Amino acid sequence: MTMRLNDMKPAHGARKARLRVGRGASAGQGKTCGRGVKGQRARKGGYHKVGFEGGQMPIQRRMPKVGFRSKMFVAEVRLDELAKLEGTVVDLDALKKANVVPTFADRAKVVLSGEISKAFTLKGIGATKGAREAIEKAGGTIEAPAEKPAPGKLAPKAKK
Repeated sequence: MTMRLNDMKPAHGARKARLRVGRGASAGQGKTCGRGVKGQRARKGGYHKVGFEGGQMPIQRRMPKVGFRSKMFVAEVRLDELAKLEGTVVDLDALKKANVVPTFADRAKVVLSGEISKAFTLKGIGATKGAREAIEKAGGTIEAPAEKPAPGKLAPKAKK
């Protein structure tokens, strides 16, 4: 038997009947209709924002702020992934063209994982201490990444 859209029903007990309040004492929710006695919560339209604790400092403000998530995406490149590249000069554009790093990566860093046999020249790409030694041992070189301006300062404009 095949199931059709018009035959589908929620599981038994999944949907609960709406509580009809204010229908007298015998209905179970008469008089105050489950709102308790007096106070802001008992009034029509009298409610407060989420997290409000009656004027007490709410928990989300009492707790300390922790953590930081950088917007800059630094992709990690393993040594054996460098073999996928054509040529010996490796920069961020070459890594993106070879689909080694995602296109939205802002930076790349080579990590010591796998082996390298070919000599590569890294331009504008960082490398860990171990990866740097392995690249230099294979006969490659690493050119330092371009200097970043200090926080809050603009990079100097290139002269024409």
